[in-house]
Amino acid sequence: MSLLNQLFNRGVFGAKCKTCLTLAISRIKLLQNKRELQLKQMRKEIAQFLQAGQEAIARIRVEHVIREQNICTAYSVLELFCEFVLARVPILENQKDCPTELREAIASIIFAAPRCSDLPDLLQIKNLFTSKYGKEYVAAIAELRPDTSVNRTIIEKLSVSAPSPEARLSVLKEIAEEYNVVWDSFQTEAALNKKHEDLLGGSKEIYSVASTPQASIKPSSPRSSTSNGAHPILPSESRLGSQHLQIPSPTSIMPILSTNEIEQSAKSSNAVLVSDTKMGTTSQSSDVLERARAAIASAERASAAARAAAQLVNAEFGLLKLEGKSS
Repeated sequence: MSLLNQLFNRGVFGAKCKTCLTLAISRIKLLQNKRELQLKQMRKEIAQFLQAGQEAIARIRVEHVIREQNICTAYSVLELFCEFVLARVPILENQKDCPTELREAIASIIFAAPRCSDLPDLLQIKNLFTSKYGKEYVAAIAELRPDTSVNRTIIEKLSVSAPSPEARLSVLKEIAEEYNVVWDSFQTEAALNKKHEDLLGGSKEIYSVASTPQASIKPSSPRSSTSNGAHPILPSESRLGSQHLQIPSPTSIMPILSTNEIEQSAKSSNAVLVSDTKMGTTSQSSDVLERARAAIASAERASAAARAAAQLVNAEFGLLKLEGKSS
């Protein structure tokens, strides 16, 4: 009985395998014709986008064109493999193990079966090979283990990874030449070769902007150290102190900065000093912190002196107006 069952199973496997392979070959031919027509239409639309100057849309659509081209190439290879296996079905029936000359074709069909949803016949062929050679053999092919003999073209064309910028640019140039479109590819090359910033680690522009005022302020703000240990006086402090000591006369009153502008300048100097303390090294952190605190205190005193000077000037303006009215 075992011999009869073995002979019966061989006949069933061969008949089912031939039927599935024949249906797969015919379905692949139909899908190839359909996809080629769609591909021509898509390439024509991309040429129209390039001619209209809509390069951003063309760069997106070209990825779909490349994917369709890859699928068509994979279908062509699969069609050849199916025809190759169909012609050698009797050899598969008579041998228990997979023949050496058919390993690449069978492995490629098994690998492509779950990745080609338009070809359900390949899944049936995969199930037949699973029942004949075992689940371990099929699992090794699906995981691309060593010595599985899957065709390299099938692996590359059925990959889900995005096409490279060079491939997209090449297809765009090819479409422009095919439809005689006068197109300058400089803008597209710059957009495709642009390296996008990794925002997970923070924006790099903040640190570059924060470092530029530090480099521009340090040479223009010399600090003089006194012998009695007093804190250095900044140029802004000396200028504000002179405004506090010398009250302008009524005949020589010039436009003076408002208190809001003085406070803004004081705050900006405080921010620069605080940024200096943050960017300093660990060895000089204590000195920089002390200087920053002293500068903040002196800036507050300077802003208070500026407010007082502004109030005095406003009072003198009021007195001058009253004298003018009385006269």
